[in-house]
This record gives sequence, C-alpha cells and structure tokens, in this order.
Amino acid sequence: MGFIRGFDEDTLREVVDTAECDARLAEIDGQRSLPALLERVWLLKVLGRLDEALSLGDETVRFARMAGTRQDLLRSRVLRATVLQYRGAYAAADQEMYTCAAEAEGQGWPSIAAFAHQHRGRNAYEAGDFAQARESFKRTLFLRREAGADDAALESALRAIEAADKRRGPALVLS
Repeated sequence: MGFIRGFDEDTLREVVDTAECDARLAEIDGQRSLPALLERVWLLKVLGRLDEALSLGDETVRFARMAGTRQDLLRSRVLRATVLQYRGAYAAADQEMYTCAAEAEGQGWPSIAAFAHQHRGRNAYEAGDFAQARESFKRTLFLRREAGADDAALESALRAIEAADKRRGPALVLS
C-alpha cells in the first residue's frame, strides 16, 4: 500500500500518512466489494479507529464466508486478527493467525500462509515474544521463497528476522 511510510521499530506496526489514509477511506466509503471492505478494515486499523475496524472486520469475515473463496476467508480472518493485536488481545490474535497459517499451508497456499506467519510474527514481536516472532518470520521467508516472491518481499522478511534477533539479545541469536 502506498500509504506506508515505514515501520515502527518497537512494534513493527506500519507508519502511515494519516491524511492520505483518511482521504482514501472517504473515497471508498460505501463500496461493498471484498477488496474494498478489506482495505477499509486496514485503514481504520492504522488510523486507530479500532472499534470500527473490528466491527467491519467481523462483517468482512462473514461476507468472505458467504460470497468469497476459502483464500478470501483466510485473508479476512488474518486481517481481523491484526485488529485484535492492535487492541492488545495478543493471545486471541495469535490463535487466529496460527490457525489460518496452518490451514493455508495444509491447502498448499504459500503466499497466504506467509501472510499469516508474517502477521503472527508481528503480533509476537509486539507482545514481547521475540523467539516466536523470529520463528514466524523465518517461516514467512521460507514460504515467500516457495511462492516466488519478489526481492522486496524477501528483504522485508529478512529485516523482520533481524529486528527479532536484536530484541532477543546477542546470547540467543545463535539458536
């Protein structure tokens, strides 16, 4: 997304241009397609409007369950779990992300599994579980390679692994 200006070092959350996010949210308000709903959830989340994001996330999951594919449903569930993460419900977010990652891997959908693992890693990182974050980020890297991701996506996973390593401390990085 073009709204992302970087990532916060303490949380790995997106740093966004709020004015651009507000403008985009107004632009797509009322659109009912699944991509538009997913984008609105993400925009509400990064703008800190978490109650609205969670409510719309629930609606998006229902919509995907009824009118989308299983892949759409997994993406919707992971996105809703990121809202839980932003609300501080790390255990609930982790469980949902783990379940989605496992289902995606079981179905042979490496890009969706990588998406779930990346967010699971960010959730663990923010919760202070840097060992779990590192494992999730490593799995993300493996799955992205399997899916044929571009260099930027691979570099993003490598930077996340490095961030988790720095937070774990030098004695633990060798594991």
